[in-house]
Amino acid sequence: MSITNLFQKKIFNIVESLNSNFKPSISEICRNLNISRQTLKKDLITLKFNGIIKNFTINIHPNIQPNLKYVILEIKTNPNEPGLVKNMLKIPQLILLDGIFGEFSLIALFVFKDSEEFNDILAKIDNIMANSYFKKYKITEVIRVFKTNGIMLSKSTLNKIDLDETDRLILNSLKKDQGIKLISTHKMSKLLKLKNNVEISQSTIYNRIKRLEESDVILNYSMNFCPRKIGFNGKYIVRVKPKDPSRYKNLALRLEQDSHITDLFRIGEQYGLFAIVRVRAIEDYGNFIKNLYKEDIEDTFTNFILDELISHTNYVLD
Repeated sequence: MSITNLFQKKIFNIVESLNSNFKPSISEICRNLNISRQTLKKDLITLKFNGIIKNFTINIHPNIQPNLKYVILEIKTNPNEPGLVKNMLKIPQLILLDGIFGEFSLIALFVFKDSEEFNDILAKIDNIMANSYFKKYKITEVIRVFKTNGIMLSKSTLNKIDLDETDRLILNSLKKDQGIKLISTHKMSKLLKLKNNVEISQSTIYNRIKRLEESDVILNYSMNFCPRKIGFNGKYIVRVKPKDPSRYKNLALRLEQDSHITDLFRIGEQYGLFAIVRVRAIEDYGNFIKNLYKEDIEDTFTNFILDELISHTNYVLD
């Protein structure tokens, strides 16, 4: 194995170890990697400096009440409209923005906390698109999430829990306010006071987080990383049409087990399954498609991702 491959393997192992169902234990990670805490700290600083990692975050179960609302937006644009991309990136609910081949040249994925928030942001999107050259875009609402960031939801048991505004503020802080060091309850309490003018004690934050973990609202803790910088050079969107439309759920439950698929959605279109696929090389995607057609599938439609405009993600490495 070359020095480059050894280095890439080390990076992979570090990023993989930072994914955990509960708050990661730095001591345990160091033991598993056979390195000291000081070495891990230096490695994380180096990885962030080189744009390989960004920050700790969490994945939240999409079926909390009210359900998180996933929306796909496809846009026809051209390279002479950099302002359109810039304005899209300002929308905080945007989690994915990619340049693709095809009739539409941009594809975006948004996650909203509820329909009201979706309607508010839709007005902003309409204003952005009103100033675009083509003024052509398509919105698709996700009916069901089967897999998100590499996490199979069929294996997750979401306990019934009523979330209040305090829970949502804590979840949002865990998702967006962390660095390469896990956020402490003390720091979160100060940030919530500073940003939201809300006073929440450290003990309340700790107990709320524990409850959210045990109820499976928090699916996992993870690190935002740049896939292409650790060898995942291929990203595709594939839409799947089964031979028998009544078999969508069964097909989805089988497909979610494929480690190449990081996200899997049921949408209300002819190609009713929408998957995000990550591979190391083009030939790996060819093998993925060959295996895909061993299922009861009538047809697929693929978009190759040319440009990942949100470069960091946090899916579970396998």
